[in-house]
Amino acid sequence: MIVVTGAAGFIASCLVSRLNAANFNDIVVVDNFSVAKKEGNLKGKKIKEYVDRDGFFEWLDDNYEEVEFIFHLGARTDTTEFNKDVFDLLNLNYSKQVWNACCEYQIPLVYASSAATYGSGTLGYDDEEATIPLLQPLNPYGDSKNDFDKWALEQTAKPFFWAGLKFFNVYGPNEYHKGKMASVIFHAYNQIKEKGSMKLFRSHHPDFADGEQMRDFVYVKDVVEVCMFLMQHRKNSGIYNLGSGKARTFMALALNTFDAMGIEPNIDFMDTPENLRDNYQYFTEANMSKLRSIGYDREFYTLEEGVKDYVQNYLMEGKYY
Repeated sequence: MIVVTGAAGFIASCLVSRLNAANFNDIVVVDNFSVAKKEGNLKGKKIKEYVDRDGFFEWLDDNYEEVEFIFHLGARTDTTEFNKDVFDLLNLNYSKQVWNACCEYQIPLVYASSAATYGSGTLGYDDEEATIPLLQPLNPYGDSKNDFDKWALEQTAKPFFWAGLKFFNVYGPNEYHKGKMASVIFHAYNQIKEKGSMKLFRSHHPDFADGEQMRDFVYVKDVVEVCMFLMQHRKNSGIYNLGSGKARTFMALALNTFDAMGIEPNIDFMDTPENLRDNYQYFTEANMSKLRSIGYDREFYTLEEGVKDYVQNYLMEGKYY
């Protein structure tokens, strides 16, 4: 039996699909299942039991002997939310409860951290654990993820295997419900479909031309492959970057989206909203050598490959993974 928290969400629902494909069908999904727009993410998947997130720890007390692994991917992920209490409740304290339960019941754990922990990137994007206490995220969401990473590293009691994954800019199927927090590719596709054109944020940084802001975009299919690897690997506990390892420009992303749709590029620029400018990351790129060093050897999707697969096989078809 494998537990996936946040299972109705984007990355976690893709993981459930990947687990099913590998013949793991005793999946227990944990979430707040009252959000109707997430229902398509789990439709048709092989699931043993649905557990409300508020009742999860009671359920685990009764069923821990059957649980082989926990993927804790549930979190509040809105980077524009500034109510710290929300993040303390859902991201920090809930995660501490998951960790402590995994220690008590000797269940291996993979949990979601975030590249938002790196803040402006002044300390780089190396997943060396010694630098984690020095990081300065740019928003309460990033703070909550870094606070938990720091807390986990300080614990004397740890699950016999655990890994925190610093997700970079993940994109791919099953993000239909995410609204403004969906990937730029998702928004680009919908703008192009509706208007035949799209807008990118103008640069407000002298070192970056308009559209040349860079991110490490990682396809969700790569993210779930890393999760599968860690579930089977179960050694070398620690915190790991999870990006493609290659920064690409928003312009490249936009041009690839037009290309995948078979439409001539038509790109305009708009000012970055003032409330976002101070906290805007102009460059992110995951150093992936740590994950590689423990034996992960699959090639990651290039931006070209990932955008084409996402646009043509999911967005244009209205399909889920």
